[in-house]
Amino acid sequence: MTLIDRTIHFVKQQLTHAESGHDWFHIERVYKNALLIAQNEICDLTVVKLGALLHDIADSKFYQGDETVGPKVARTFLEAENVSEEMITAVVSIIENLSFKGGNFERTFHSIELQIVQDADRLDALGAIGIARTFNYGGFKNRPIYNPDCAPKLNMTKEEYKNSEGPTLNHFYEKLLLLKDQMNTETGKRIAHERHKFMELFLSQFYAEWDGEK
Repeated sequence: MTLIDRTIHFVKQQLTHAESGHDWFHIERVYKNALLIAQNEICDLTVVKLGALLHDIADSKFYQGDETVGPKVARTFLEAENVSEEMITAVVSIIENLSFKGGNFERTFHSIELQIVQDADRLDALGAIGIARTFNYGGFKNRPIYNPDCAPKLNMTKEEYKNSEGPTLNHFYEKLLLLKDQMNTETGKRIAHERHKFMELFLSQFYAEWDGEK
């Protein structure tokens, strides 16, 4: 088995009981997105693959907000695989800097590999799958689907975003509809544009049905 094969096996084991919006199938979609984007970029493909596969190995949302767990788990695995320190640092830095975090997180690390994996991850929050994941997570957290009296909170701090308990539909305005303009790569921007339009169509239909117009 190659390093990538062993990483896939490890991730599948680690995420056996994960919430379905952050399970192995999410990782697999992000992995495929990353490979697609990487075709048009000059990058270290192994770092991209490992970053995509390990990016949600321990999502902080499911560890009381502790953002150090994922990088630690990834580092321990890669060290056991005798991966070079240079590559481990590159992969761990991707994991540490990938998350949206309310859109107010100032990144101190930059690489084309991070840009690729970040775009790949954000694409999975858009379009039909993005909509499905959003309502799945809202149900998982027992949040209301929509409350017209509860307006979305824009420009939240990182902590406000992490602790938000607003209706699921608010998440479209607090994150999903913002992603199109935050993509890094040309491939990511192109795909995000199409998925963004689909979400706008969904919202239009949602409000029409909510108001009894259709």
